[in-house]
Amino acid sequence: MGTILKPTLKPANPNFSSGPCAKRPGYNVENLDVSSLGRSHRSSIGKLALSSVCSETADILGLPHGYRVGVVPASDTGAVEMIMWSVLGARPVDVCAWESFGSGWLTDITKQLKLDNVTTHVADYGVLPDLTKTNPDHDVVFTWNGTTSGVKVPNADWISDDRSGLTICDATSAVFAMPLPWEKLDVVTYSWQKVLGGEGAHGMLILSPRAVERLESYTPPWPMPKIFRMTKSGKLIEGIFRGETINTPSMLCVADYLDSLAWIRSIGGLEGAIAKSEANLDVIKTFVEQHEWIHFLAKEPQQISNTSVCLTLDLDPDQVKQIVKLLDREAVAFDIGAYRDAPAGLRVWCGATVEASDLEALMPWLLWAYRKVSQ
Repeated sequence: MGTILKPTLKPANPNFSSGPCAKRPGYNVENLDVSSLGRSHRSSIGKLALSSVCSETADILGLPHGYRVGVVPASDTGAVEMIMWSVLGARPVDVCAWESFGSGWLTDITKQLKLDNVTTHVADYGVLPDLTKTNPDHDVVFTWNGTTSGVKVPNADWISDDRSGLTICDATSAVFAMPLPWEKLDVVTYSWQKVLGGEGAHGMLILSPRAVERLESYTPPWPMPKIFRMTKSGKLIEGIFRGETINTPSMLCVADYLDSLAWIRSIGGLEGAIAKSEANLDVIKTFVEQHEWIHFLAKEPQQISNTSVCLTLDLDPDQVKQIVKLLDREAVAFDIGAYRDAPAGLRVWCGATVEASDLEALMPWLLWAYRKVSQ
């Protein structure tokens, strides 16, 4: 194969982790508005910051009238768990899983909540199950983007406008990166540390009026932990969706999130963020098209994620690990190994906080590392 020349240009920011993800370009913690630090989250300044999180999120995402946005504990996981424990059991449930997080929700529904009227729609890493087989009279739980498989739902044509069940969507690596058909989604969850590059520990819960109606009309048969309770005397606790959080949030993380939202506005809002993420994916698509030894884990082109881009290589798992270590040692790509439960490969984050120029600089290093371990 001859001499393997090492590239000279390195990414300016080698952080390609799929969570926590890269901070936004130009980020500086010293530029955060920290006036709420040291103050109660129930003070006027604390309430203003938290209510801004809810209202700014709704405005930038263009949520329909009547949709509510709340800050909840324990990241996206907390948001998904609290809605599942609060609304499931009223109807039969369809669960769609094609990677580890969807599989986790399936386990919780069947082994923890112990629901018995459950239909599963399961597929291997790299493909989607047949979503058209979901029942519109059932509640449906699914991820929009499989963070650990790099497979996204390309559209919501399979969701009925006349459904009687709720659609519960874990969209943590999709919100602010992919267009979401809000009218077809009754519950959407995400976390700050994914697409916006925010800090961890806080989840976001978006409810449609239909989801609110379920919360107010259905009482689950199991005990409900305090941090899951969203109703009182049969009525939604509206304060949760005005920034009056169930438990104490980190006001520093709140300031960080508001900084991220301001940045989204500065790059053209939601459309600008989506376009940036899609342009980042194009860099990797071009590279994959030019090299026969690297492939997208997603089998269908329209299902390839433009955030958590998962790749397989014509190498054995140990060689793939060598590539990950090489790139880490050279400080050109950190944290890009495939998720532990996924097939051996690479996972490169392409959300809007990543610059296309850094991905362009990374590609020659991928080629160099591949040649080095395969010679």
